[in-house]
Order: sequence, then C-alpha cells, then structure tokens
Amino acid sequence: MTYGYVRVSTLDQNEERQLRELEKLEILPENIFIDKQSGKDFERPQYKKLLKRIKPGDLLYILSIDRLGRNYEEIQRQWRHLTKEVGIDICVIDMPILDTRPYKDLLGTFVSDLILQVLSFVAENERDNIRKRQAQGIAAAKARGVRFGRPKAKLPDEFPELLQKWKKHQISTKALLKECGVSESTFYRRVREKKNINKK
Repeated sequence: MTYGYVRVSTLDQNEERQLRELEKLEILPENIFIDKQSGKDFERPQYKKLLKRIKPGDLLYILSIDRLGRNYEEIQRQWRHLTKEVGIDICVIDMPILDTRPYKDLLGTFVSDLILQVLSFVAENERDNIRKRQAQGIAAAKARGVRFGRPKAKLPDEFPELLQKWKKHQISTKALLKECGVSESTFYRRVREKKNINKK
C-alpha cells in the first residue's frame, strides 16, 4: 500500500504544494494524512493514525525530509522507526536519493543513512535561520510602527450616547451590540479602555 504524509506549520504553509506532488503519484486521497500544527505544539494526530495503518512492505511518500520531524533528532528517530522497526520504504520527493527502495544492501543503507544525517542537520539549521529572520523582521517592523493583528473594530460616532443609554438600562446589551456591529468581548474591552482613559 502507498501512503502520503503532509505536515504544515505556521512557519511553512505549503500544504497545497505537498498535496499536488502526492496527487501526481496517484496516491488515494484516503491514504494521504495531513497534520497542521503551530511551532509550539507538535502533537500530530494524523501521523499517529498513519503509524497505525502502515504495515511492513508499504511505501510512504513525503515532500521533504523535515516533514518527518521538527529537529535533527526527531527526523532521525522517525526515519529509523519507520524503516527499521516498522519495515516500510520511504521516498522523499524533493530528494530522490533518499528513497529506501534501491538501497537494500549494507553499503546502500550506509550511504542512505549518511545522507539522511546531513540533510536532517541542514533542515534543522534552515528552520532555525527562518525563525531568526522572522523574529528580526517583526522587531524591525515594530520599530517602524507597524502594528500586527486584526485592525481595531470601529465604533459608530454615536457610541458615547449609546453607552450612556446602556448604563441607564434604556437599551439592552444585545440591542447595543447590534447597533454598534461589534462582539460582546469587543464592547466590554472598549468600555474598560474608556474607563482607563477617564482615570488619567
């Protein structure tokens, strides 16, 4: 059986590219497992499901070596678990030399493992560089006054009058929110902000 594994993170949102490459190989959609997780959270529910499905002799395609793990040690551990303990073949699409199918003799396995170690280190090093560049870019943007996040919800000009009516129980919270076109949390946050401004 042939499978495909896709992993995307906040740093690397290339899910479509990974899927396109797997579709070219005519892998059945039900045999493609996709995980999306942030940089802080490396729980991979779909990968765990994949591990329960694969059997000795199966073939797993991944686009690049860093899809297997978040660092050098993790990539090494997963590669050895899949190829040695589970007994499947792995093919890395972006690096055809990392295809375990032709390397069944001792020398072939040694060469494959050696290349894997080098590429795992390079992948981890590149991710570290991306994080540093991203942090530097954000810091530089903040220094220029660039604001991140969603723009602040705009309140109508008559908000002060509506707020006074609300305080006097002349208008319900639901009616006020509808009139202002904001969520309840945004409304209460603005009320707190107004109180803080008045205190100064």
